[in-house]
Amino acid sequence: MKYSLLFKFGFVLPAIIFADYLIMVLFGCTSCLFGLDEKFYCGSYCLVGKILLILSVGVFIWIITPEIRSFLNPSKNAPAEKEQKSN
Repeated sequence: MKYSLLFKFGFVLPAIIFADYLIMVLFGCTSCLFGLDEKFYCGSYCLVGKILLILSVGVFIWIITPEIRSFLNPSKNAPAEKEQKSN
């Protein structure tokens, strides 16, 4: 469980951040190709970046939620101390 959480923080989170970066670069290059001006970059481009960031944080929280739940709520099933007699 601990290694799964470390893997997600070590590899999945940087992969999500890198994907966000690539999406914003492609979006910015495409908008520059179409000749959009500074108003676009100060308004719509920033809004798209904020939405993408919020979605990425939501996806990452959704990915790590099972590990956090299992860490906070350990199983309450303990092994039996005595063996039961069979009839």
